[in-house]
Amino acid sequence: MRTGIIFASLAFLLWGLFPLYFHALNEVPPGQILAHRVLWSLVFLIAVLGVRRQWRWLPEIIRRPKVIASFIASALLLSVNWLIYIWSVNNGHVIDASLGYFINPLVNIMLGYVVLGERLRKLQWTAIAVAALGVLWLTWQAGTVPWIALALAATFGGYGLLRKTAALGALEGLAFETMVLFPLALGYVVWLTMHGANVFLTTPSDTTRALLVAAGPITAIPLLMFAAGARRIPMAVLGMLQYIGPSIQFFLGVWLFQEAFTMDRLVGFSLIWSALGLYAVEGLWHAHT
Repeated sequence: MRTGIIFASLAFLLWGLFPLYFHALNEVPPGQILAHRVLWSLVFLIAVLGVRRQWRWLPEIIRRPKVIASFIASALLLSVNWLIYIWSVNNGHVIDASLGYFINPLVNIMLGYVVLGERLRKLQWTAIAVAALGVLWLTWQAGTVPWIALALAATFGGYGLLRKTAALGALEGLAFETMVLFPLALGYVVWLTMHGANVFLTTPSDTTRALLVAAGPITAIPLLMFAAGARRIPMAVLGMLQYIGPSIQFFLGVWLFQEAFTMDRLVGFSLIWSALGLYAVEGLWHAHT
């Protein structure tokens, strides 16, 4: 379990710093960044699999339609999550994105309860209710549902659940997910190139091209760490560790990118933070009784 905690913690630390990377690619449209993440991730993963000579799993998986369907679902959830997150960061919504990942631990808890049959105690239900109140407050104050946060929480929560119950290990699973997305990403890049809109070819900046190529390891390494950690620890523990990423993102949004953070938003965030704190304290208390 200790190894799982280390892997998951490092993954969330790296994800917390992602706004810095995507801001550096601000000239590239979100869809193109997503396509390059897929393309260069597959190149990176194939290289890793080649070095490890780890290919025996692929013929076996191709003969298992249910497993293929599961990985198609996880690949789609992951791609939607990526696209929403990239768009959010590059359009001044880093704080909204961080809210999604603050909510996500509680989504993990509910998925563990509904799908995996993990039992919840009274204070855990209370934490979920307080967080829901925070989301309702933010909705009422803004006059609109915080769709960025809810979409990110739902897609990544579903992805985490599918990866926890996946039939493949971390490396093989991510490689297969990327293979599923590769034809779509490659087709999109070819279409952009034919229309003269491929920023990778048209930009005068070598730095931008280098950052797009670096999307492979930058994307794959934390996902591998997350998948490896998710398979070794309970969903509840995974949810608690996820505070690391959104906390870093939140402070980057407020202090570095200077996004607006009003008192009304502080009230809603405070309710959600209180819910997370309540859940964490309850978990620690229960572990020592």
